[in-house]
Amino acid sequence: MAENDEASDSGKKKVVKEEIINVTEGAPAWMATFADLVTLLMCFFVLLFAMSTTQQETYKELVKSLRSALGSQAVPESGTREGLVMHPVPSEKKEDRQAIDELGGMIEKEMDEIVSEIRELVLFNKLGGEVSVTKTDVGVVITMSDLLLFSAGGTELSPKGLEILEKVAAVLSRLAYHVKIRGHTDSEPITSPIYPSNWELSSARASTVARLLVKYGVPPFYISAEGYAQYHPVATNDTALGRARNRRVEIVYERDSIARQFEDLYKRN
Repeated sequence: MAENDEASDSGKKKVVKEEIINVTEGAPAWMATFADLVTLLMCFFVLLFAMSTTQQETYKELVKSLRSALGSQAVPESGTREGLVMHPVPSEKKEDRQAIDELGGMIEKEMDEIVSEIRELVLFNKLGGEVSVTKTDVGVVITMSDLLLFSAGGTELSPKGLEILEKVAAVLSRLAYHVKIRGHTDSEPITSPIYPSNWELSSARASTVARLLVKYGVPPFYISAEGYAQYHPVATNDTALGRARNRRVEIVYERDSIARQFEDLYKRN
């Protein structure tokens, strides 16, 4: 009898042990939390997609319903935050754009005419290698070689330089724009008791040209003279030809100066 009881007890233990083993089999407990998280994320992205593809009419109907239920002040306008005042962005008027285009066209035409007159002067006097004129982003630049204007290391104008500058001044005196006279040298140091460095030499040459232009009719309040020494070269200073190109005087009509004159004229009219 005792043996039967023992056998019965051992069978129950086996059954309990087997049941415990069967219960512990399967997915771990954290998978349930992870599944909930994935489901929530899927719902979130579905909502985002649904809101991003909401039709305009449906949105308007939704806002209308909310306003009727909550009051018109409770629902802010689309694209605004409550309490934020949105001011309309001023748009450029068609007339303003047209005026700007017309002004720009007038400035370009005036610069082209200056270039044309100086090129005609250069061609008539056969000065192709000594005087040039170009239209750049800065404005109209008339470049004159120092070989035409000055002796080496000096500031006294040559007879030919006087003659050409007189003709150039006849053209420039008809222009009511500010003009800059810029003196440039090469990199060779100057040894002179009058001009201690290329700064003084380039400034003196620019001032000499400025005084001559005033003498021949260019209003002095339109002129400024500047010396740049050797620090704005247009060619290499390692060769004689390059140094000769760097020794120059530039007469510059800046685009901004011409634009200001046209703007003042446009406003007066």
